[in-house]
Amino acid sequence: MNRTGFDPSPLTTPVVKSDLRAFSRAQRAAGTAPSPAAGIVVGAVFLVVIALVVLPVFVGVTAAFITAVAQDRAGLGSLLPGLVLVAILAVAGFFGIRGLRSSGERAYRIAMFARANGLSYIGRIDSPSLPGMIFGIGSGRQASYVVRGERPRFVEFANYRYTTGSGKNRTTHRWGYVAIHLDTPLPHIVLDAKGNNGLFGASNLPARFDADQRLGLEGDFDRYFTLSCPSGYERDALYLFTPDIMARFIDNAAALDVEIVDDWLFLYAKRDFSTTDPAVWAWLFDAVDALLDKLAQWGRWRDERLAGLQDAGTAPMDAVAPATSGAPSSAPPALLGPPPGVAAGGRRLRRGIPWASIVVVIVFVAFWLLSQSGSLWSFLLP
Repeated sequence: MNRTGFDPSPLTTPVVKSDLRAFSRAQRAAGTAPSPAAGIVVGAVFLVVIALVVLPVFVGVTAAFITAVAQDRAGLGSLLPGLVLVAILAVAGFFGIRGLRSSGERAYRIAMFARANGLSYIGRIDSPSLPGMIFGIGSGRQASYVVRGERPRFVEFANYRYTTGSGKNRTTHRWGYVAIHLDTPLPHIVLDAKGNNGLFGASNLPARFDADQRLGLEGDFDRYFTLSCPSGYERDALYLFTPDIMARFIDNAAALDVEIVDDWLFLYAKRDFSTTDPAVWAWLFDAVDALLDKLAQWGRWRDERLAGLQDAGTAPMDAVAPATSGAPSSAPPALLGPPPGVAAGGRRLRRGIPWASIVVVIVFVAFWLLSQSGSLWSFLLP
């Protein structure tokens, strides 16, 4: 995947209405149309309000106005409420219909963009089976406006939503992600981009990892990313993140969080990736192209910890690559080297405890209890 022959024109050129209608029907029939976005929901709410509240009032005012005209008591003032309600109906109807149309047009443009660039399009994937940290959280998990490429390796671009909490505490989380399939499983490594962190440098990632798993790298890399790798895998991380690869991440992905887990590499941001903005696609294509050029060398990595397990005949089944032919190998295990895979200790980072949040909650609860008991003032003013 590269910018050679990159064609963003379907994202901005006028849409043929008949083609759009045919595309929308096909998406609905296949059951892959994206779920309603916020704008569409707002439009639908407007239409419901019109049907249940505004329309009955409008009918009543109109009937009263007709009655007044019939009795020669109508004036300009009696016409004003009706005009106001007509204006409300027009505005609400405009935004409701526009929201419904814009979603279908957005999907059509992205699908045509994918086709023009040799990619495929899927409107919606419910609960995508990916191992990244954002994919196992909350409910209502859904990837939308999914664009995929197969060559030179599998790459997927999408927007992603999930919901946490309930009632008044219900929150919908918005992400964009790029998923790149790797040649071999690698240790779990996270690059937390410092440029998108929150207040006081707090990470925007949904998972926290033990601080003792952080690894400092040479050069300016630590100015842009905080790298975490499993304890004991520091040398492996240095093997994977050579100076040239670090430079690629700094130059092309410094605004993105990165996760390497199993045989996947993910790029994350708390924004939509699959949009109708050509500049966003140009940026993502450039970033992916710069990384793909270097990922092939990662395929040669092997976990030396599996060598002892292999010699003892206890290598985990999921750590052994499938045979490439039906004939068994006659080479001794020591000459074959470790199989592709990651030992148990390197497959997942240890999750950290959010001590700062716990301390804040404890202080708040203690303050509330003291204030409720009346002991706060006696404590402050002995």
